[in-house]
Order: sequence, then structure tokens, then C-alpha cells
Amino acid sequence: MQHRLLDIVQQTPDNDLARTRLLTLLDPTGAAPTAVAQQLNQQITLLTSPGYRALLADNPAQTLRAVKCPVLALGGARDVQVNATTNLAAIQKGLTASGNHNVTVRELPGLNHLFQTSSTGSPAEYGRIEETFAPAALQAIGDWLVKTTK
Repeated sequence: MQHRLLDIVQQTPDNDLARTRLLTLLDPTGAAPTAVAQQLNQQITLLTSPGYRALLADNPAQTLRAVKCPVLALGGARDVQVNATTNLAAIQKGLTASGNHNVTVRELPGLNHLFQTSSTGSPAEYGRIEETFAPAALQAIGDWLVKTTK
């Protein structure tokens, strides 16, 4: 479903037409209860916003090839929004493709998208976790800074 939604947004530059197509996909009968229809409209507004469209049009591999400074890229192993394994590999590949070999990538076990220690990684947990930022993530950043800046 997510792929279908994104395809509509990417292939339909006209927002009114994109909104119509998205609503047809999300509520094919047009019979969603009012509260659900409001949530769908909020989601559609986000998907067709200029910021979200810019995010979808971005080519991070191109940007990463231009980065020549030392880089630390971290990802949480329980991140359900951005898969750490896949994305860290892509980040490393993009950075090293143009000769930047001062690249460190680390997947941090047990951490979610916000680098909090979590049970599931679900965004529903974010507000229930007291920890703002995991000590393990702070340690990884501190160690990298010390090693990199000597």
C-alpha cells in the first residue's frame, strides 16, 4: 500500500489529481466514517505537501558522493521507519564511491529511530520511553569524535 501511495505522488505532479487518486485508493467506496475521512485527508495533505514531494525527489546517493569530510552514520537496529542495515550500507556505498574512506557506519542494537532503547521500535513507544537518547549512542558518537579529531 505504501508503495502504491508513493507511486501516485511521484507520478502525479498535479496536487488536485494526486489527492483524488490517493483518496480513491485509501477510501474506494467513499464511505469512510467522518473521523477516518479526516485522518485520510490529513495523510493525503502530508503526502502531497511540497516538503514531502521534495523528500521523494531527493537523490541521496548523488549528495553523498560530494561529501569528503569524515562521517559517522548510525542507525538503530530496532528502527522500523528507516531500516538501519539497508540504509547504512547505502550510505557507506554512496560516501566511498567518490573516494571518501573516512567513513564509519554502526548499527546500534536495541535502539529505535530516535536512538532510544526500545522493545519494539514502534513509533507508538516514543512517548512512553523515558530515555531521551541512549547512552550507547552518545558513547558511539563520543568515541568517534575522540578517534577522529585526535
